[in-house]
Amino acid sequence: MTRIQDIYASRAAAGELHHDPAQEAVLPELDRIRAALDKPVKKGLFRKPPEPPKGLYLWGGVGRGKSMLMDLFVESLNVPVRRVHFHAFMQEIQDGIHQARQQGVEDSLAPVAEKVAKEVKVLAFDEMQITDITDAMIVGRLFEILFKAGVVVVTTSNRVPDDLYKNGLNRQLFLPFIGMLKQKMVVWELISPRDYRQNRLSGAPVYFTPVNDDSRQKIREVWEHLSGGEAEKLVLKVKGREVEIPQFRNGVARAGFYDLCGRMLGAGDYLALAEAVKVLILEDIPRLGRSNFNEAKRFVTLIDALYEAKVRLICSAADVPESLYIEGEGVFEFERTASRLREMQSEDWAS
Repeated sequence: MTRIQDIYASRAAAGELHHDPAQEAVLPELDRIRAALDKPVKKGLFRKPPEPPKGLYLWGGVGRGKSMLMDLFVESLNVPVRRVHFHAFMQEIQDGIHQARQQGVEDSLAPVAEKVAKEVKVLAFDEMQITDITDAMIVGRLFEILFKAGVVVVTTSNRVPDDLYKNGLNRQLFLPFIGMLKQKMVVWELISPRDYRQNRLSGAPVYFTPVNDDSRQKIREVWEHLSGGEAEKLVLKVKGREVEIPQFRNGVARAGFYDLCGRMLGAGDYLALAEAVKVLILEDIPRLGRSNFNEAKRFVTLIDALYEAKVRLICSAADVPESLYIEGEGVFEFERTASRLREMQSEDWAS
């Protein structure tokens, strides 16, 4: 079976990716897991199944190539594997628990976790982060069942394990989960000086106006470039409510203006979004004023959340920032938003 190190070297030689010593250093860890999973299991009545290999918790700054390395790993496997964003996975688990409870199952988590364990040998998570108290109270026992069943977990994250659910409510109940991760997974920090996501956007326009066929095509091209043409829905849990983002891939989200500003969303929702994504593609921002005052207020709140979290914004709009909001209550307050929209267009802003 071809090693991940050989796949990486081949693609670097072909110019499909750049040699990066920080990325190359972690490849033997991924090959360790792949090789252990490839070993044939000797079956027998009294044979004890071998211990599964330790997984990998790969963390580091945004744009360092964690998701690309995960793609190579998943591509190399010959065992049942599921690649999924951690938020989406936990949403499925919560939905499964709810259904089990409706059916009168006393231990509603067990059948949900056991079903996952029967379907896959490897779980490959993008962006493990835990901000929701419901997730925080579930993950300990969930992962205990998965690990006991021999499921190998490989995950990326922007946070070191000790910072998961940091300052969360009842965090002391969550701490054993962190200990379990450290026991069952190798924790590896990817320290690369290059931000590849920023490099892909370097010198490229990020604000398209007016909204027409040409700008829509350019937005589509940016999305294809950043996402590879693949996407899933992202569902954020905020105080018991669900906030759905239509398209998401590798830290990049794509939504229309009315998806985010035409709904009854508030600062907490936008902060959760800013926490979960690194790039937001926002399409079809209209002119703002008296006729859509509530939407305009939400847009201001959204931009504030993205700005403070240093989320890169790529958008299409009816006009330049200074001309988006020119009449009605709120014009004065929008001057700050227009200024931030201008600042967020600069090449080095998010760095």
